[in-house]
Amino acid sequence: MRLYLASTSPARLTTLRNVGIEPTAIAPGVDEEAVVAEREAELGHALAAADMVQLLARAKAEAIVSTQPGGEVLDGFILGGDSAFELDGVIYGKPHRPEVALERWQVQRGRSGVLHSGHWVIDHRGGQVRGAVGRASSAVVHFAGDIEDDEIDAYIATGEPLSVAGAFTIDSKGAAFIDRIEGDPHTVVGLSVPLLRVLVHELGGRFTDLWNR
Repeated sequence: MRLYLASTSPARLTTLRNVGIEPTAIAPGVDEEAVVAEREAELGHALAAADMVQLLARAKAEAIVSTQPGGEVLDGFILGGDSAFELDGVIYGKPHRPEVALERWQVQRGRSGVLHSGHWVIDHRGGQVRGAVGRASSAVVHFAGDIEDDEIDAYIATGEPLSVAGAFTIDSKGAAFIDRIEGDPHTVVGLSVPLLRVLVHELGGRFTDLWNR
């Protein structure tokens, strides 16, 4: 059974491969800021972090439903995902710029925040939408308190924290600066594998059928 990943995240792709799944990755091309702004305008208030990542995960999955990579109709499950880091009630996405990443690390050093990851799975077996389910997962991240300024500078210089939610990773260089995780570590990477299994089962599928044999 094929899994289509509506994401260009290397971390999500690696996570799936590490658990035996070789997905077909398709860039969703979603204007995330526009999607969030439209929804918040409808509601009349800002979205909570978990609601925001869930909204974007769904938008990404739905964006690739009609795509035909290689001229073939999608036949399998479609997975959309999105992540954001929350500290003191403030939601942080990707910093993109070194000075922004530096500001965030100076604030979060020695403290704890919550990484939220949204998941939306569409059952597209047989080439048509048969159902869809989604859920957000969250994990608490505790940062080391003894991180020195030159370590932060060195980490930012690698470029790694610029393109990830919260300006950190746990599956690469950033792992050295995290004391512990409360919750599913995969959530912090951007994709909760246990939750994916549950969602696939809710749609009547078997997670093990996604394994590449």
